[in-house]
Amino acid sequence: MFADALHRELLSRVDGFPHPFDTVYIGGGTPSVLPAGALKRIIEMANVYVAEGAEFTVEVNPDDVTPELAALLVDGGVNRVSMGVQSLVDSELSAISRRHDARGAVRAIATLRDAGINNISCDLIYGLPGQTADSFRYSVGKLIELKPEHISAYLLSYEPGTRLTRDVREGKIIPASDAEAENYYHILCGLAAEAGYIHYEISNFALPGLHSLHNSSYWNPANPYLGIGPSAHSFDGRSHRQANVASIRSYIAAPDEAADPELTENLTDLQRFNEKLMLGLRTLRGVDVSALDSKLAGRMMKQAQRWIDSGNLCVADGTRLVIPESSWLIADSILSDLFVD
Repeated sequence: MFADALHRELLSRVDGFPHPFDTVYIGGGTPSVLPAGALKRIIEMANVYVAEGAEFTVEVNPDDVTPELAALLVDGGVNRVSMGVQSLVDSELSAISRRHDARGAVRAIATLRDAGINNISCDLIYGLPGQTADSFRYSVGKLIELKPEHISAYLLSYEPGTRLTRDVREGKIIPASDAEAENYYHILCGLAAEAGYIHYEISNFALPGLHSLHNSSYWNPANPYLGIGPSAHSFDGRSHRQANVASIRSYIAAPDEAADPELTENLTDLQRFNEKLMLGLRTLRGVDVSALDSKLAGRMMKQAQRWIDSGNLCVADGTRLVIPESSWLIADSILSDLFVD
């Protein structure tokens, strides 16, 4: 039923977006938990709209990766896999209730390689319960030894209603301090740079020429994108953003009417300006000020001057405003000051 609903929504909306698509990403959860037949069908329906040579990514859990799953992906034209490794220390994985262990993650990467997947992205989390600088250094180092083409790393977030948040409230877990989080981040940046990874976005590192085309398309605010499925987001490249309902039951009942009216909006020019700043300044390339609304850019640059004077912002090639890597940890503070209201 779920695959049928995805197909219905896709058929009802795809003609409103330019296709075939240069990137396709099947994720937003973990599609590897689906029955093989359902996943195969979803891949096949996506393939109808995939451009030749496109980046085609599927998210997987390490414990779901088998030779059979890997073969299904390769046979379906998938050429990139994103996998949530999170840590290579078993006690840290147990603390966040992950089903896999470190050996399972290593085995999953080997299985994907054996099947012919030559572009693997692995996620890490820092600030985990029980994690130390040494244990995080170990995880990063061991992962780099496996040479994934891409690494994404995020600070653990404590979401409302989760067991981890309850444990924090009850004093069972003490979240990482700002100083600890900063140290983890610097460990990651240093080890990744030594291994030849390019830090091309705040949370993303890639071997040369292997940055995520899909992620990069989101950071270009002129790019439209189509999201299919519960909680999926779409953007027409101009001003209209749509978010689908989160309920799987509601989605399956009416997939061609999936938009959540409370999360669907038409952005104002001011919102678009601030969004361009936010997206561009997260990246190594920064944002081209000459391509922004000149009046709004003038107001923004007045605010930017003190950050430029302090070295936390710089101007490259005469027109590009860039947050240097050394200041990415305070990017949120910089951005909040630059936003025009």
